[in-house]
Amino acid sequence: MIRWILVVFLALLLISWFSPGLLKLGFGKLPGDLRFKLFGREVFIPLTSTILLSMVAAVIAKYL
Repeated sequence: MIRWILVVFLALLLISWFSPGLLKLGFGKLPGDLRFKLFGREVFIPLTSTILLSMVAAVIAKYL
């Protein structure tokens, strides 16, 4: 259980680091990606983008 929480946390962390480059490709603007302000800070939760990128990674891993 803790391993999955760590994997999800690391995936969200990596996507947030690469989000400026991914925004140019259209990721982060998909329906289901949450962006809101909380206590003066902008919070970005890329649900749809994470699912889409994980599906792409699964397809790549299957054929390599």
